[in-house]
Amino acid sequence: MGFMSRATLAMILAASAAHSDQWPQWRGPQGTGVAPDTGLPTRWSPGEVTWKARLGGLGVSSPVVWGDRIFVTSQTGRVALRAGNHPTLARGEEASAEKPLGATVATGTADSGKVRFLVEAFHRKDGRRLWQYAVDAVGELPEVHQKHNLATPSPVTDGRYVYAWFGSGQLVAVDIEGKLAWQRNLAKDYGAFDISWGHGSSPTLYRDLVILLCDHNPASYLIALDKRTGTVRWKADREKGSVSYSTPTVVPTPAGDELVVNSTRRVDGYDPATGKLLWWVGEPTRFAVPVPAFGDGVLYLSRGYRSGPYMAVRAGGRGDVSKTQVGWSVETGAPYVSSLLYYQGLVYMANDVGVVTAVDARTGEKVWQERVEGIFTASPVGADGKVYLASETGETIVLQAGRAPRVLARNSAGARSVATPAISDGQIFIRTDDSIICIGKKS
Repeated sequence: MGFMSRATLAMILAASAAHSDQWPQWRGPQGTGVAPDTGLPTRWSPGEVTWKARLGGLGVSSPVVWGDRIFVTSQTGRVALRAGNHPTLARGEEASAEKPLGATVATGTADSGKVRFLVEAFHRKDGRRLWQYAVDAVGELPEVHQKHNLATPSPVTDGRYVYAWFGSGQLVAVDIEGKLAWQRNLAKDYGAFDISWGHGSSPTLYRDLVILLCDHNPASYLIALDKRTGTVRWKADREKGSVSYSTPTVVPTPAGDELVVNSTRRVDGYDPATGKLLWWVGEPTRFAVPVPAFGDGVLYLSRGYRSGPYMAVRAGGRGDVSKTQVGWSVETGAPYVSSLLYYQGLVYMANDVGVVTAVDARTGEKVWQERVEGIFTASPVGADGKVYLASETGETIVLQAGRAPRVLARNSAGARSVATPAISDGQIFIRTDDSIICIGKKS
């Protein structure tokens, strides 16, 4: 048998990465929020979950899955809240359903005492805790919004190590048995993590790199660390004043892979191997939170902030692509926090006041819009011909994917949920403030 072509090898690796027992990062195998699973549950109640496991602390990071293990982060102890009013997403009567972190949790030790960060592993079969790794928070800890803490970034795993980043700037790499491989403190190395309401970006893996976005007030930069040792492989300084809560995402193009970053200044595309800037698009916005959706060579971008713009941008451009790569653009209507979902030819968005919109991915034209009620901080995920929407009210709303609005079920988790769900091997994992819940077939 002859040597395997690069194209064939790439296809095999992509198929492996999308295997249904892996959800290795926030928004899944390709960072798109789409899973290949079928036979997923549609209806459940708090008494019908497969298992529920209590976490060692509180937080809003999403779980990640590799094989028979679920990894999740949390925090014990409290850090200071930022002074002044803390903005909410909901409006009118629905605003009363928007709660601070831990408001629906029974009083315990997780939210008192010394600030520590936890990485925990649970078995997917029955939810038993396999191990817990703890690290003390160090340095001057940033102030946060009442709806989250410093355990907001979601971990990422390659099946050998779990990489967990916290809002203090501390990053740990632990193996899948819970032993420390290496650790860094980017706040100590490059300056304080000073960003209004606290850091929110999650790590991204690319080949042998861990890529981290640090768009903060003192300094704005992208940095890539060797995932085996934590040493710096490249660092790209960004325009001073760029601020972002978004997570970098890697997309494939005919011209090579691209690392896409949403910030308050604009959206940028980089070479993920070197940190070289390739292209940019978009006008400034006040808060940049969402991550681009991607499918069939097209990025579906929303910038964040209230009812902001969204657009379709063909990947692979160079320089200012606003006049060359933008397929369509809509000036208003996108969610504040929640990212878009591209699934089966439609772009779905769930906004701050419970309105879900489906848009034709080819044209940007609105296909349908429906108020389903909810407060959507978590991003939608798609699988099995369905769209799953986790609401802060504790409900997961299940929609039939397609060109007509159809709510299949409203399912209660029994507790506040801000994290985006994970889907793996026929199961759905929902993270509440202090627990992880497994729904679906028993392994």
